[in-house]
Amino acid sequence: MKKTILIFGSLVLALLALFQISKYTIATGNSSVETVIAIIALVFFGIGIMINKRILHKDQKPIQEIDYNKIKEIGLSKREYEVLCEIAIGLSNKEIAEKLFVSENTIKTHVSNVLLKLDAKRRTQAIQIAKKLQILEQ
Repeated sequence: MKKTILIFGSLVLALLALFQISKYTIATGNSSVETVIAIIALVFFGIGIMINKRILHKDQKPIQEIDYNKIKEIGLSKREYEVLCEIAIGLSNKEIAEKLFVSENTIKTHVSNVLLKLDAKRRTQAIQIAKKLQILEQ
């Protein structure tokens, strides 16, 4: 957070300095308006490239492989695994039921089975356990 504040603070300071320089050069008549605008555009272009490199080209984490053997080992059925994936997205029982074209009671049963098989007390805990077991994407 401090780093972001410092970057934007220095950016504002650089802008103010540029505007003061441009005001001075225009007032003295040494330079034309187009030259000042071109310099400001080049500075912003350089800042844009720098921000692009830092933000967009961060080291990406390798994609985690899902351990399908672990899913079989735990004893999750295909439908229970589907329900677990939908829980991880954040859907409610009703939304999952609508998406999978089953009743809400069926989803409640699947959720209970998932919680039992993962030895979890809550849905959020089940997601954490599943991520730790590498059966859900991080």
